[in-house]
Amino acid sequence: MITLSINGEPRALDVDPSTPLLWVIRDYAGLTGTKFACGIAQCGACTVHVDGKPVRSCITPASAAVGRQITTIEGVNDGKPGLHPVQQAWIDEQVPQCGYCQSGQIMAAAALLDRIPSPTDADIDKAMSGVVCRCGTYPRIRKGIKRAAAVIAQAAPLGTDNG
Repeated sequence: MITLSINGEPRALDVDPSTPLLWVIRDYAGLTGTKFACGIAQCGACTVHVDGKPVRSCITPASAAVGRQITTIEGVNDGKPGLHPVQQAWIDEQVPQCGYCQSGQIMAAAALLDRIPSPTDADIDKAMSGVVCRCGTYPRIRKGIKRAAAVIAQAAPLGTDNG
């Protein structure tokens, strides 16, 4: 039995601590937005945040997340009503085609914007390089991130740097 904080909610789960976090999130917590794809941390579809940093949940043992804050695509907007600015930008820019990688893409983009509120193309390329989109919507992903950055900047109170 381990206790994990997932999307701000403590969950006591009867799992082997070595179980990959991905399967704990999907199979035990019932949050299926995080996707399984490669299983070897190469594609990024399984990306979640652990203490605000993007983590490949397919290779992260659940024990590594004990006492830490786990955020999945279902909780990316911190419980606020509506969509996270990245989610809305994805819709506005029609980023996804098949959509399978999108939870990982959105989680990676949200972490980037938390770290760098006004990212350059190089910042975006570096942060998103490990999240594979087989449909090749990278130009729309970049546009979506820039749109979300503008929305976040516009919503920030004057005098804050959002970081």
